[in-house]
Amino acid sequence: MSFVLGVVIGVLVGVGLIVGFVKSENYRSKCRSELATTIAAFARMTVEDSRKIFTPEQYPPWVVFSNQQKLNWLNSHLEKIWPFVDEAASELVKSSVEPILEQYRPMILASLKFSKFTLGTVAPQFTGISILEGGSEGITMELEMNWDGNPSIILDIMTYVGVGLPVQVKNIGFTGIFRLIFRPLVDEFPCFGAVCYSLRKKKKLDFTLKVVGGDMTAIPGISDAIEGTIRDAIEDSITWPVRKIIPILPGDYSDLELKPTGVLEVKLVQAKELTNKDIIGKSDPFAELYVRPVRDRMKKSKTINNELNPIWNEHFEFVVEDPLTQHLVIKIYDDEGLQAAELIGCAHVRLNELEPGKVKDVWLKLVKDLEIQRDQKNRGQVHLELLYWPYGTTNGFSNPFADNVQLTSLEKVLKSGAEAAQNGGEINRRKDVIVRGVLSVTVISAEDLAPTDLMGKADPYVVVTMKKTETKNKTRVVPESLNPVWNQTFDFVVEDGLHDMLILEVWDHDTFGKDYMGRCILTLTRVLMEGEYKETFELDGAKSGILNLHLKWVPQPLYRDS
Repeated sequence: MSFVLGVVIGVLVGVGLIVGFVKSENYRSKCRSELATTIAAFARMTVEDSRKIFTPEQYPPWVVFSNQQKLNWLNSHLEKIWPFVDEAASELVKSSVEPILEQYRPMILASLKFSKFTLGTVAPQFTGISILEGGSEGITMELEMNWDGNPSIILDIMTYVGVGLPVQVKNIGFTGIFRLIFRPLVDEFPCFGAVCYSLRKKKKLDFTLKVVGGDMTAIPGISDAIEGTIRDAIEDSITWPVRKIIPILPGDYSDLELKPTGVLEVKLVQAKELTNKDIIGKSDPFAELYVRPVRDRMKKSKTINNELNPIWNEHFEFVVEDPLTQHLVIKIYDDEGLQAAELIGCAHVRLNELEPGKVKDVWLKLVKDLEIQRDQKNRGQVHLELLYWPYGTTNGFSNPFADNVQLTSLEKVLKSGAEAAQNGGEINRRKDVIVRGVLSVTVISAEDLAPTDLMGKADPYVVVTMKKTETKNKTRVVPESLNPVWNQTFDFVVEDGLHDMLILEVWDHDTFGKDYMGRCILTLTRVLMEGEYKETFELDGAKSGILNLHLKWVPQPLYRDS
């Protein structure tokens, strides 16, 4: 449905689009007057009078303009030309949307096509407007739109068992914000060379599906499958940063097309204190991550069974088209087997908060809904390492192998010195780089540990473990101390530093057992990047306590066939 509204906006501002779909001289004569008036008013207000109209603070304090008052002129003109917009745009929408529906067609359906498509008699209403940027090159505008339309849309659906269903899409309700980009600005009418339109934000999209002369439940799951297909098609066809370009004047507008700008590397490290969704046992969490909520771009982690503090340590890559407005979304679910997974919580990170080429280590609080920020319930936290790598960035980081060998961006950063380790005879063999080396871990001390003995003391020691190999070492026991000092160093041969983890657990030594006092879990990313660092870490799973560590990395690059 958003695609429909996007085309409506494009039709409204583009003379060429409507004229291209006019079939008769009679139609042309009826619509030319209204259309020319609308376009002229829109162009004049957009280009010539934008500062005067869209910056009401320049007026005296007693002059107040509501967004609706500012847009009455546009809504009035749209209502007048709506019958012509409907006739001109319906065939365009049908031909444009059908291939996208086919791309996302559910496997249970043999075909999915429109048999009827008209926009109806109710025109959308614009309720808000703002200018994001202006200047000599172009103007970016955002329009908020409401549409409770009465379109006539019927989908012809054919299943593999030979059952045909005419499905009507009805009761459409939509509220969203469309972005319009007018570029370039020129001296000839209508003052811009092309217009791009995109759905910047979808606030509400409701619709119902009804089988014409039948029951939607005749085939189980068909309603959910079709609704999911429609929503996926909207996300992939019109939702920002995807945009549609309408040339108004002849010219090359390839610079306005959507182009990837870089890669986002994400390491899903762990989560802690997740809400338990199971009555018996604990949740079985897995994560879903995406930058664009399109089916083939969403990533899913493995499921960790019966665990509220899962450790994943998984790596994912995402293509980024607009780092200024896009963000990474992560949702944590409880796997319910054959039933639908239950959401535990979600979080997001704005990509404009990341410094290109530098790893950012973040803990994100999980919430119930990203749109509602009043959620105070503790749903847990998720730990991520993020790296945004713009295309064309060099900074001395290069692939040590041939051009057809792919390294992740994180590997490019970490392997900047590996080029010298390879000679020309090796580059024709496809290889993966293993970041191999020796990790030295110095357990310096702990502070403010929680007491475990009746006398208010503890006898702490630390167990140091490499997760992949399960190699372990432990410090000596420091008797009767909540602020122990060890200063002990342990060396580990690490076979794959990019994917290994360091786990440090603090225990209280007792004659007849031991008591858990907390832990910290570290990836090796920072020590691989910096070579050596000293840091203080809070203990998870403890009332109080910190651990002081010193880590050092000595690389020993290794290469393997893949």
